[in-house]
Amino acid sequence: MNLKEHIRSVPDFPKPGILFYDISTLLEHPVAWKVTVERLAEAIRPFKPDLLAGIESRGFLTAAPLALELGLGFIMIRKKGKLPGPTVPYTYDLEYGTDTVEIQEGAVPPGARVVILDDLLATGGTLNASVHLLRKVGGNVTGGACIMELTFLKGRDKLDIPFASLLQYDE
Repeated sequence: MNLKEHIRSVPDFPKPGILFYDISTLLEHPVAWKVTVERLAEAIRPFKPDLLAGIESRGFLTAAPLALELGLGFIMIRKKGKLPGPTVPYTYDLEYGTDTVEIQEGAVPPGARVVILDDLLATGGTLNASVHLLRKVGGNVTGGACIMELTFLKGRDKLDIPFASLLQYDE
């Protein structure tokens, strides 16, 4: 199955000049979505995860069903102030300023093998920050995966973990 046929391209969203790849049309198609989850499962099995971490918010859609498929736990990596209870933050640089991602304190057992998931790898900044956050709390980040990768942005080059993507876009 060609999964690209189930992803809608939306020009000029969220601002002029940006071509947005929308997975809502993939999620609407149960067979294509099931194939996506199965292919992601195959892609991350070599990373031997104990736990899957999803990056807010479309990473939740990717990681949660995959965790269920593989019989693993799932944790959320969220923007600052979105998780209840004590959290552990990691602040990273953006082109203009900084951003912070957090996980709940105690969510990752020390030494747990964690794979990070999102829907899309673009510049790699948030996924890289998530790697650092998980390492900060004692996680062993064994890999990362996304449904789509914008290869022309070279986000993979920022990562020091094995990484897999199902679909690549060169422009």
